[in-house]
Amino acid sequence: MSRWQPDARGRLEQAALELYTERGFDRTTVAEIADRAGLTERTFFRHFADKREVLFGGQDALTELLTTHIAQAPESVSPIDAVGRALQATGEMLEGRREHARRRQAVIDANPGLQERELIKLASLAAAMAAALRRRGVPASAATLTAETGVAVFKVAYSRWLGASRRKDLTRVIGDSLDELKALTASA
Repeated sequence: MSRWQPDARGRLEQAALELYTERGFDRTTVAEIADRAGLTERTFFRHFADKREVLFGGQDALTELLTTHIAQAPESVSPIDAVGRALQATGEMLEGRREHARRRQAVIDANPGLQERELIKLASLAAAMAAALRRRGVPASAATLTAETGVAVFKVAYSRWLGASRRKDLTRVIGDSLDELKALTASA
């Protein structure tokens, strides 16, 4: 593959996921990823800080998506529903990427260091959502509780979506998971 071809970042992501799946994360080097993508290590480091970030590179876009949807939710919407709308927008963004997401999650599940990185990224998303809720006038403790709950809903829905034997719409699975939570808290 020629080095001048477009989408270097996408090629690096694809090459890394293939190698992580074939060899394991720990046994894959940046040089091997770059070589598989037909690029140089220098190009790799223009796009990613380290080989872990290949799996978590969309964090800024995801944070922006979530916080924008929370900010744009109508004032009449409850905090949990504002978060729910934002999570469903995330589902729309990920739709059509289920097989990629399954492969990515398998790599993460096989490596404790990557699991830790994923938890750190989720905590960062929760903090950003809580800040967006506070900007809407939600008290700090309620904003934090709602954001953390939203992350839990997303984690459960995402796991259900990846594990489903039939193709399911992630947006619907998120909505169903949020409805399930609401039913549980209403009956408590």
